[in-house]
Amino acid sequence: MAEQYQQQHYGQQQKDQQQQKKQPVSHQVVKAATGATAGGSLLVLSSLTLAGTVIALSLATPLLVIFSPVLVPAAITIFMLGSGFLASGSFTVAGVGVLSWIYKMVTGKQPPAADQLAAKAQEMKGKGEQFGQERTSGSQAS
Repeated sequence: MAEQYQQQHYGQQQKDQQQQKKQPVSHQVVKAATGATAGGSLLVLSSLTLAGTVIALSLATPLLVIFSPVLVPAAITIFMLGSGFLASGSFTVAGVGVLSWIYKMVTGKQPPAADQLAAKAQEMKGKGEQFGQERTSGSQAS
C-alpha cells in the first residue's frame, strides 16, 4: 500500500516537472516575482510591527508609570508587549510560509493545495470572463 502511494506520488511529481518544463520562462519568473513580493512584504510588515511595538512600549511606559498606579501600567505594558510580539511572529511565520510555498512551486515540487488553488483560479477566471461578456452585451443592447 505504501509502495503504491509512493509510486503514485513519484509519478505525480514527474508529471508536475514535465508541466513545469512546458511553461515558458516568463511564467516562472512571474511566479517567483509574485512570491518574493508577497513574502517580502509580510517580512517587512513583521519587522515594522516589531519596531513599532518596541517604540510604543518605550514611549508609553514612563507616562503610564508616572500617571497611574503600578499594576495598571504593568498590565497594559505586558499586553502591549505580548500582542506586539505575537503579531510580529505571526507575520514572520506567514512570510516564511509564502516564500517556502513559492519556492516549492518554482522548483517544480508540488506545494500543498496547489491543485485546488489552480482550479479555483480557473473558476474565477471563467466567472470574470462570463461577467465581462454579460456586461458588454448588456451595455451594447441599451
